[in-house]
Amino acid sequence: MTASFPPPSVSHTHEVRLTGATDGLETVRACVTDHGGAVVDALAGDPTAADTDLVTFRAGSIEHAEAIVDAIRGLPDITVVDHVDVVLARHDGGKLRISSTSTVHDLTDLALVYTPGVARPCMDIFEEPAKAYDLTIKRNAVAVISDGSAVLGLGDIGPLAAMPVMEGKAILMRDFAGVDAYPICLDERDPDRLVDMIVAMSTGFAGINLEDISAPRCFEVEGKLRQRLDIPVFHDDQHGTAVVVLAALINAVEVVGKTLGPDLKVVVQGIGAAGIAVANLLMAAGVSDVVGVDRDGIVTARRKDARDPIFRRFGKQTNPRDLRGDKSVALDGADVFIGLSAGNTLSVDDVASMADDAIVFAMANPTPEIDPAVARQHAAVVATGRSDFPNQINNVLCFPGLFRGLLDVRASAVTDEVKLAASRAIAGIVDPAERGPDMIIPSPLNRRVVPVVAAAVADAATRSGVAPVEDA
Repeated sequence: MTASFPPPSVSHTHEVRLTGATDGLETVRACVTDHGGAVVDALAGDPTAADTDLVTFRAGSIEHAEAIVDAIRGLPDITVVDHVDVVLARHDGGKLRISSTSTVHDLTDLALVYTPGVARPCMDIFEEPAKAYDLTIKRNAVAVISDGSAVLGLGDIGPLAAMPVMEGKAILMRDFAGVDAYPICLDERDPDRLVDMIVAMSTGFAGINLEDISAPRCFEVEGKLRQRLDIPVFHDDQHGTAVVVLAALINAVEVVGKTLGPDLKVVVQGIGAAGIAVANLLMAAGVSDVVGVDRDGIVTARRKDARDPIFRRFGKQTNPRDLRGDKSVALDGADVFIGLSAGNTLSVDDVASMADDAIVFAMANPTPEIDPAVARQHAAVVATGRSDFPNQINNVLCFPGLFRGLLDVRASAVTDEVKLAASRAIAGIVDPAERGPDMIIPSPLNRRVVPVVAAAVADAATRSGVAPVEDA
């Protein structure tokens, strides 16, 4: 029986090149399966050209994958030529490079793109700084910045180890939206000094994408940057998540025949950066009955462990029915559960206590708050953050198109109107005729998303006054 594993991103996929007997591939297949692995592919090489066979398999851990390779090595008449970790191979040498838009073939080219010709755009920009948007890469450049303090589910692994994530973000910006994004990891944890560093280096960028900065520092860093900079500042862990969650919820309530408004009862579990941003955007969209819960129960401003001003403010702005107690109190009769916390923290009894036609977004990764199959026993619509279940809530649906739209109109900020427009645009990609329990959000790979989101964001930025209006 073939083993079942999480997606390739969170399991361990190896490619093994080998030579051996004519039935070697079947022998290796059996070996992988016998040792608890899952064969993804097996390709026979051309023996007349001295090609090697290739077997790709998945395992549950690095140690598990190495054990399988050792077992293959122990097979008679089989020689392992090479084996690689597929994920590490895709990152070898980094995932980005710089390419030029001008070429230098002769002295004339050199004089045009460098000295003495370059003096002319320099002086144009000196005399009129706004010309930097026309004469430099600034107009299409976004800095993807992290301090490495809250990287994915890995925690505080530092700025150097955060680089592959920022490179990945930059790739998605470029590939999906044509945005020139630069991965920048800063070794600084003091919020004020981090803000000073970002402000000092912001000159050549038209947007700042903050990433993987721990709460509550991320709120302070973003807030101060927004006050000091005249370019958009967007913390994707907060607002990108919120935009896509709202998009999914817009369609989910349609599926179950409910309304996105004051009568919808929503419970948000996990009151960190994403949880607070999700709650705030839901309230901006007209959902007033939002209740936050964490491991200590319902969040209120008067709770003794209210740990910081942001937490207390959240308690004041939410929970309009003034509920008290543990999570079960909040979930009793709730229409929506939004999990941004930890795996296996929502029980089937919790879901059963919710209202009829409940909606469950269990977005902890790689293990959701509840197994989707279990949640579906009582919930009408279930979404996760994983690609191997229906309704994947993925930030890539937001940030490429959002920045494309902001850059297109030279926006100076990201407003609630912009975020709401992005949510509605993403939701609108799903054809009403196809909308259903397993189709409330488009695929992250749907190439229609970016242009639609970009157009909606550009329009909203202009209407909300954060983008210049061209003269008629």
